[in-house]
Amino acid sequence: MINNRQYIIKKSDIPSNISLLEAVEKVVGKQAIRWYISQITSDDIIVEATLYAEQFAEMTENVEGQYYPGKSVVLNIVPTGIGCSIGGYAGDATPTANLLASSVDYLITNPNTVNASNFINLKKNVVYAEGHSIDLFCQGKVNFYLPYANKVGLIIEKSEEWKIHILFNIINAVRAIYGVNIIEPIITDQRIHSRSHQNEVGAFVGTVDNPEVLLNASKALIKKGSDAIAVTTDVQDLPADMYAKHFVGECPNPVGGVEAIISHLIMKTFQIPVAHAPLLNIKELDLQHNVVDARGAGEMASTSGLACVLVGLQKAPQIKVQSHTRIADIININNLLAVVVPSTCLGGVPILQAQKYGVPVIAVRENKTILDVSQSKIQLDNVIEVNNYAEATGIVLALKNGIDLGSLSRPLITLM
Repeated sequence: MINNRQYIIKKSDIPSNISLLEAVEKVVGKQAIRWYISQITSDDIIVEATLYAEQFAEMTENVEGQYYPGKSVVLNIVPTGIGCSIGGYAGDATPTANLLASSVDYLITNPNTVNASNFINLKKNVVYAEGHSIDLFCQGKVNFYLPYANKVGLIIEKSEEWKIHILFNIINAVRAIYGVNIIEPIITDQRIHSRSHQNEVGAFVGTVDNPEVLLNASKALIKKGSDAIAVTTDVQDLPADMYAKHFVGECPNPVGGVEAIISHLIMKTFQIPVAHAPLLNIKELDLQHNVVDARGAGEMASTSGLACVLVGLQKAPQIKVQSHTRIADIININNLLAVVVPSTCLGGVPILQAQKYGVPVIAVRENKTILDVSQSKIQLDNVIEVNNYAEATGIVLALKNGIDLGSLSRPLITLM
């Protein structure tokens, strides 16, 4: 059973000898598929978590002492379901991601950043990584093994024949145009019943009625040789009024939360790359104008959300070496120069882990969200606030070239 729950942690109850990260992990426990700090008040820390009744296997490994020098890495996080003004729509954070990628050897980013249904524009050094694998990377528990190519398995939720025909045309187009190796898809014999709903803070989250259908199909695809798994489902309970607001730029994407739950669930169970796409994009909406907000146009112009996911998974990083997989490169937390994130959502695992490892967090003010977990509230000691992604890229270049940030501003302190 998957369910969503809010936890309220009293600041006064957090012992002085443990970090905020440790305090949250102690409260949400090991059954959490995903969690983040959604609000901080003068007295309380409020955490949104999605829980699964089954126990996940623990990751006991770490990459301490493993170094792969000469490779600069930045992590660019655009959280899903919280209304990011840049990246909360349909791949509209791609230009900012590609700009950041131009400054380093590798840019790690979550699928939400660049997925735009039929459209995806990845620089060759962009590492397309699911959220839980990013958490493990930032915890120093795994290397990212960058493959030459993955064999992509696909789970298609049981649906009407005409919908399945649309999907197979997309699948074959991706094979023909992008050269992606897609193993014969599995069409489930039962409905998966993925559902979207809005939580108390206004973010979109989700649940899955039949997670065992997803997990059984994943297991079958792995036995067939899949290195990565794409999932496409008919997401239910999507509020039409909120979706209409989304297309005019007034609401978070209602699909994003449940997509994250599906990918986290499979990744935490089987430890291979995963991404989800809506089976068919919703377009039958009461819109005043058929031309939607430019940020959501990729979604409106596409029949399904599937193509971008299949392309993105082609070279998604592995966290375990498979005997049949050829690895092009290896990176880990010791290569990480910085984490880039919207300035009002500093309560996620990658940001709190960055503090632990002393990695700078570049907080971008221009990328607004519905949250207010900002530096003034959370008070981390490694946050650099900037106005936009162009400034963030400048900071990354300074870090990469060993230039002290203090030397770039005036007045310049004179040492005596």
